[in-house]
Amino acid sequence: MSVRSILRSAVGAALLVNAVPHGVRGVQGEPFPTPFADPPGVGLSSPTVNVGWSAANAVLGALLLRRGTRSRGEIAAAAVGAIGMAAIISYHFGDVMRGGRGLRGRRDRSNSEPGPPRAIVMTRTPSDAKPE
Repeated sequence: MSVRSILRSAVGAALLVNAVPHGVRGVQGEPFPTPFADPPGVGLSSPTVNVGWSAANAVLGALLLRRGTRSRGEIAAAAVGAIGMAAIISYHFGDVMRGGRGLRGRRDRSNSEPGPPRAIVMTRTPSDAKPE
């Protein structure tokens, strides 16, 4: 067990966890933040981009974990990586979907009103509607 194998296990598990929300939202046909949006990680990307980003995370995570976790240290590192990534993305995406900037910084409150943040309402505009 080396430091390299421990880091590989942690990063591999974190990437697999990150693949889940992007894949789910992409398959549902819903926009979701990716590093390719504007601003990165905060703006919304198309479902197709999310499916691609999910696939990239899943493939890279699987490649990093292809040897498996052979020692207790690697198993612990994978668990810490997975739980850590889950905590980070739950905070970040939760804040972004409520109108914040997630890990990128403070909320932009243009109206300067105190109180809870305003929710982003994701609806289709008439130009997005499919013809009947």
